[in-house]
Amino acid sequence: MLFSHAMPGRARVFFPRLLACLVLVLGSFIAHAPASFAQTGTVTGLPIPRFVTTRSNPVNVRVGPGTRYDIAWNFLVSGVPVEIIAEFDTWRKIRDVDGMEGWVHQNLLVGNRAGYAAPLLANGEVSMFVSRSDTARVRARLAPGARMNINECDGNWCAVAAGPPGERASFSGFVRQEEIWGVYPDEVFD
Repeated sequence: MLFSHAMPGRARVFFPRLLACLVLVLGSFIAHAPASFAQTGTVTGLPIPRFVTTRSNPVNVRVGPGTRYDIAWNFLVSGVPVEIIAEFDTWRKIRDVDGMEGWVHQNLLVGNRAGYAAPLLANGEVSMFVSRSDTARVRARLAPGARMNINECDGNWCAVAAGPPGERASFSGFVRQEEIWGVYPDEVFD
């Protein structure tokens, strides 16, 4: 029973405490909620945030969602991985690897996955292995910031292809998921 007629002052003390407990419980639930409770875009219904790549070059990144807004900067090459963090009509707010944010028209983005080598150790390299194992043979060593195409991830390892900039040759192999900017921890896709 929440109300007590015999002690009306008790009810006034009880409700703020109950409300505080509910806020703590709900806050903890939301903070530890599974990915299925992730926010979805108001326009597309797709998860927010999510990673995509630039479709063409150059790509104008604007300070607001529309052509009337100033251009903040440009991507001069296609295939640059970016993170969509918001949607408005046909515009997507993106964040790049450096944390810079701006707005891009949806037609300038594509769902292909790419990422950058992000070594866990400062000034280190990212090892690309021939199979999904730390004990497997190393196929290549990627410098910090090296771009790679991401084919699939299983939550721990990603199948990737990377090569020297400007060259057609590439190496295929597996990189620890935690060492790639362009995928989320434990994200699974193929």
